[in-house]
Parts: sequence; C-alpha cells; structure tokens
Amino acid sequence: MSEQPTPLPDDFRTWLAERGQDAYALVWVTEGSEPAGFESTEAPRVGESGIARAGADLTRIALQDVTHGRAETLRRWLQLDDGVRHLAILTTESGVLREHTPGELAAELMHDPASDEARLTEQLASWFYRRNAEAQQGLGLGWIAAAAAWTCRMRALASYPPPSVLTPSLERAGELDEPTADLVVSTGLRIVDLLDRLERVYRTRTELIEDWHAVEPLAADVPALAPMADWLLDQIALRDAPAQQLRAVLEPDLTDYLRDRRADGALLRAAPVPDAPRAAHLAQARETVRAYTAAAHSGRESEARQLLDAFPIPTRDLSTSGPAAAWRENSATAAAAVEDLAAQRAATGAEDSTVADPELLHAATSYLAAREGQLHLMHDALGRLAFPAPVPRDLPEALAPVAAAQTQRRVIEAFGTLERAAEALNGQINYQLQQPVPARRRATAGAESDLLNRALGALEQTRAAGVPFDEEDIRARLHEAMARSTAPATASPAAATGHDEAHAQALATGPASSGVDR
Repeated sequence: MSEQPTPLPDDFRTWLAERGQDAYALVWVTEGSEPAGFESTEAPRVGESGIARAGADLTRIALQDVTHGRAETLRRWLQLDDGVRHLAILTTESGVLREHTPGELAAELMHDPASDEARLTEQLASWFYRRNAEAQQGLGLGWIAAAAAWTCRMRALASYPPPSVLTPSLERAGELDEPTADLVVSTGLRIVDLLDRLERVYRTRTELIEDWHAVEPLAADVPALAPMADWLLDQIALRDAPAQQLRAVLEPDLTDYLRDRRADGALLRAAPVPDAPRAAHLAQARETVRAYTAAAHSGRESEARQLLDAFPIPTRDLSTSGPAAAWRENSATAAAAVEDLAAQRAATGAEDSTVADPELLHAATSYLAAREGQLHLMHDALGRLAFPAPVPRDLPEALAPVAAAQTQRRVIEAFGTLERAAEALNGQINYQLQQPVPARRRATAGAESDLLNRALGALEQTRAAGVPFDEEDIRARLHEAMARSTAPATASPAAATGHDEAHAQALATGPASSGVDR
C-alpha cells in the first residue's frame, strides 16, 4: 500500500467501484469553499469533509490508500490521521460517493461478533493518546483537544472515550487521575450538547453567536470543527445587514456558474467547475465578510468599521445607464443576473416567504439593494469597454481626455483595480469555454465569449495607455535632485550681496504689494 498520496483517477467513482464491494478509499481533502454554499442552511456534519455531497469539487482530494473491509480501513485511518489534515473515508455504490466517519466503522466492528474487540480498543486508545501527545498546547489542554477530536470523529461509537479507551491512554501519558478523566468526559459532553443544538432547524442570531464563541477557540486545535465555525459565521452574517452589504460589494458575478449548477443533472455528465480567478475572488469575499462578522461580534467594533469603510456600499441607481443597458442587451449572463436578482427580491417580499426571521429578512433586503447597485456598476463599466461612446459633438476639446478617463474610473469603481477586472473577465471567458457546454447555453456561449473578449481587449488597451511606474527612473531623478541641492555654491560674493540687498528692498515694500505680486 502506498504511503504517499497518488493522483486521482479520471473517473474516480467508477474506478473505486471496480475495486470491489468492500473497497474503501482513504483520501486527503484539502480546504475549499463551495461557491454555491454561502447561503446553505444545512449545517456541516462534524467529522465529515462534505466531499461526497452532490456537486462537491473532487479536485480537492488526493488518494492515499484503497483498503478492503471495515477492520483494515479503520486500522489504516487510525495510523494515518495526523489531527491536522482531513482524512476522509469514501465508498461508492451505483456511482454515488458516500463518506463514512471512523466512528461509524468502529461502532459496526464493536457489534460484529467476528471482530477482535480487545485489539480494536487498543487501536482506539493509541490514537486517542496520540491526539493528546501531538496537541500543540500540551499539558491539560492537550486532553481537551483530544476529547474534542474524539467527539467529532467517534461520536457514532460514543460521545466521549469509554473507560476501556480512556484509562490506558491516561496510563501511557502518566496522568491517570480523576481530574484529568473528568476533564475529558466533560469536554466531550459539552461538544455533544453543542452539536445537538446546531441540529435544530431554527436558530436566532443570539444563539448562533453564543455557539460560535464556544466553537471558535476549539476549532484552532481541532480542524474537524473549523467548517462548523465558518458555517456559524456565515449564518450570523446572513442575519447582519452590514455584513450582507459588504458581501454584495465583494462577491464576483457567478450567474453563469450558479445557473449551470441548478440545471437538470441530465444536461451535464459532471458538476460544473468554477473558474479559478472568480473562485479566488469569492473566497476572498467570504474571508472578508467572516472577518467583519467575527470582529463585529467580538467587541472589536473599530476593526469592523474599518472593513466597512474600506468598501463603500454603492447607491442604487433609479435608472439604467446607456452602457449598462447595452451590456445587458448583448450579454445573456448579465441579463440573467438581473432576472435572478429580481426573482430573489420578489421571493423575499412575497407574503408566503419562508424568511420569517425579521433580522434575516432585513439583511436579505439590504443585500439585494446593495447588489443591485454593484451589478449596475459592473455592467456600466463593461458596457463602456465593449461599446465606447463617441465624443459628443459640442464637447470642448480640453474635456475629451476627461471623458475618456471616465471608463477607467468606472472600471476601478466596479472591480477595485484594473487587474482585478481583467482577472474576472479572463475567468468568465475560461468558464464559457469549458466542455461540455450545457444545452441551455450552447446557443449563446459563442456570442458571450466574443463579447467578453471584446471588453477584455478594450481593458488591456486602457491599462496600456496609463503611464507605467518606472521605479529606476524615479530613483535616478531623485539622486540627481539631491546632488544638485548639496552642490557647493558657485555665485560670487558680490552677486550674493546684490541678491541680499534686493531681497531686503522687497521685504521693505511688502505691505504696499499684494502677495501675488511678490
């Protein structure tokens, strides 16, 4: 069996199914953010990576081992788990992936008369001891991290380590005493209570904030809890109007990807993959919104205010500008973005709306208003690039370059920088070229790509027209100026005296002269 991760087969599901009915894949799952999951109401299942969910990005996994049978799989997982990276256990049935927790396998083995219970208990105790010994905090805090790791991974077997596991672990560490055992048990019970609360359907913002304060310090030492901490921050942000306005400004337009994701599965053999540039922009937006939310609800109001001030909320335009209208008329994605926004607004304001929480409703309304303004900025900027307006006939010649500069200003206002705008356009172009093209986009993909390339070409010309920043030239000119200022005077004493006399006369006549004349 390989001790190093190997490349993932092209068709992983089929490949794993061919290994046999009792085949399990141990895969390392890197951190990732699913672009369509910001508003997901389903809490992450603690102890799972979520990589087996529909639409998950399988490029985030690296194959470590393929094992056969529950006993061998659990033994290898207990050996390989390092407490930092997420090692997922996957099986496939009828082409559908399923993720298992090690606690599920342990529980099944404990109830299997053919399994060696003593050997299994020893393996669990060894793993639990390592989770304490390798914890960064050390001393008693290491047992808290180990207890949290047990509850997250082994909850299907037991909420906290049973005596048959806990006692030998404490003995090996030389800490077999009642206070340490009580610490482990109480930590496990506290996390179980937290997880039970998180499974409730309706949560107020106050409850979400309390739970986040409980999870956040543990997530630093138990990576399995990190997705839960992020999910809690997202849920808090969804009920915070300023957070949603900040999100509306920073999120890129992913209308094409989101519509493809919602399309009938029969149209696509595989889930669409977001392009790298816009996915990176989305990840940056989420991290910024989470940073604001954490600061706003941790007593760091000044930090939260700085983030809001750094990204002003665009005003909602009451009318559509000419460039924005031209872009929406020619871009199917832009028109779809406006339609989706109107549909969200109608659904939010409907009498039978499922948004019953007043805070959630207010935040959703704030997001839609800010997003409408942001979409107008983006569409106006792209329209100016793709469909530049001719210089007005009666415009003074001196104002012609001023009018031309407005395009660059609007692009920066919409995207932040010209470079970021180019990244967004390149990402959308690359996404349009992905194969296979969904049936609903086949008629428009070519025209959309041409339009995006047209805007990108104009943007590149705009960037090239700017004066480049030449650091060496500025440094040379600075040295030259400093050399002149320190050079010895060459004027004669007589000339200096004449200058002093003229200067004295100018001062004497000062009150009778204006400042401009002087």
